[in-house]
Amino acid sequence: GTAVERMQAVRARVLGLARGELCGEWADVRRRLLWAGGLRDLPDARPGQGYTGHAFNDDNHCDLTTMLGDVAHNENQGEVSMIAIGNQLGPGIEVASLPELGPGGSWSTCTNGCHVDPPQDVAHVQFRSRIAFKLVWCPPDYTSFVLVDDAGEYLNHGTPIGVLPAERLRASNYALVRGSKYAREADSFLERAAR
Repeated sequence: GTAVERMQAVRARVLGLARGELCGEWADVRRRLLWAGGLRDLPDARPGQGYTGHAFNDDNHCDLTTMLGDVAHNENQGEVSMIAIGNQLGPGIEVASLPELGPGGSWSTCTNGCHVDPPQDVAHVQFRSRIAFKLVWCPPDYTSFVLVDDAGEYLNHGTPIGVLPAERLRASNYALVRGSKYAREADSFLERAAR
């Protein structure tokens, strides 16, 4: 169920984000990531009804997934480890998704389970969708992040300032991808930054 046109539009937005947009105050950077991903910033909506305050703000909700409308209402039947049975996200996806990026919807899904091949995370299992991008915090200090595509290839990066997600959450985010194709760019980030 990948919404391919939408995924390509999201990646184009991510590639077009300027360094200043990804290196400013974290709250502003996060809003730009939501916009790039085709999501509204809805921090006051109820969970399940479009709430996006969790997106990129913890260790796990760091996959931006674009799915076709007919799979947006899929539920977890127990196939995704450590995710609630049901996990009904469809109504929230409809409310939060920006329509201008194309058919389907966007959501910030859980990254846990992506370290195996093939990935066993919410995007790939519940929605049968590739990710448009994944945010991975970079070791050793977890103050910079990379954005990678479904193949683990580099799209963009940032070093935000201000109040970031807790350091333990940023380190845990990296731990969820360690050893996988999604960790490659984070592992080599210091080399990239030195160029």
